[in-house]
Amino acid sequence: MSKILLETNNLKKSFDHINGSITLFENLNLKIKEGDLVALIGPSGSGKSSLLHLLALLDEPSKGNIIINSQATKSLSISQKEEFRRKIISIIFQDNNLLNDFSAIENIMMPLIIRGEKKKIIKKKAEKILKNIKLLNRSNHFPSELSGGEQQRVAIARALIAETKIILADEPTGNLDFKTSKEIFSIFLKLKKLKKTIIFATHNRELANRADYKLFISDGIIKRVNAT
Repeated sequence: MSKILLETNNLKKSFDHINGSITLFENLNLKIKEGDLVALIGPSGSGKSSLLHLLALLDEPSKGNIIINSQATKSLSISQKEEFRRKIISIIFQDNNLLNDFSAIENIMMPLIIRGEKKKIIKKKAEKILKNIKLLNRSNHFPSELSGGEQQRVAIARALIAETKIILADEPTGNLDFKTSKEIFSIFLKLKKLKKTIIFATHNRELANRADYKLFISDGIIKRVNAT
């Protein structure tokens, strides 16, 4: 039986607005298992990105706790959270967050360079991933020399090289064409077989339906919906 890798206990997120307090969700209780492939869906502004930021420990909940790999995270310091992310969580941002002064392969290598692994080994791993996403011929190009879709593929590769237990992705195929989106999703399916837990926000109905299940966010409520 797969173990619970990520759990939320009575999680609430609200923020102050000029028109008063806005609650994105409250009393949110989730249990996500090792190897789950989960699609986060819902209308724009419903809180998909906010939830991913909370699960990535990049934002603080208004109430409740997030438990990752059996570790309660509420009392962790900033440096402890950073260490937690380096070892356990990879993030694919919607706007890719590439480093403009570094080439594609250098961007991909960065998570393992920060960990202090040997550069020769890191480079071989990065080249293998670049080959898988069909960007090996662009490895020495800088982000400004890549198309939007190519930049997003580099961002995805950077998350994959870290080989973390959890991958959180905010619209990972939003800037990609249909064919490339399917190729990237096939990588997610391979990672699932390796017991990686993947949670991805998406507006792509077809990809959402290929997940193990969907979490639908709307009007402060999150419902689990079986994929079709």
